Amino acid sequence: MKTQNIIKSISAVIGLLAALFLIRIILAGDEDIKMAASMGEYGKVSALVELARIVLLISVAITLIFSLRGLFSDIKKLKKAGISLGFFLIIIMISFFLSEGVETPMKDGEFLSATGSKWVETGIRTFYLLTTIALGLMIYSGLIKILKK
Repeated sequence: MKTQNIIKSISAVIGLLAALFLIRIILAGDEDIKMAASMGEYGKVSALVELARIVLLISVAITLIFSLRGLFSDIKKLKKAGISLGFFLIIIMISFFLSEGVETPMKDGEFLSATGSKWVETGIRTFYLLTTIALGLMIYSGLIKILKK
């Protein structure tokens, strides 16, 4: 129960800080903030942005800690996670080998290297493969349920 009280207290402090930073931004007004930003000063907004980054960092850290703790507490879960990670890496490797890299000009005048282009295509192909696999598994699961009845 102590942990819950600590979390509530920290959440309340973060909420109050966020509210104070937001009120500070609202009271400054749009024109003042735009004028300050045009001169390179982001002081009123940056406090709220930094608070958001801190909250994100804390959330990610806590999520990772408890997820890993749960995984390492049970050998079966760890084995399943390892197998899933292996399949995911195989899909990424298949996508990488199917992709072609072409040097591509970008809007800002820079060029995307052939390797960078290949990794972009790898990401897109990985997404399509995972989507296709998920759709196939959902159809398969549905058919199995229908056939069992």
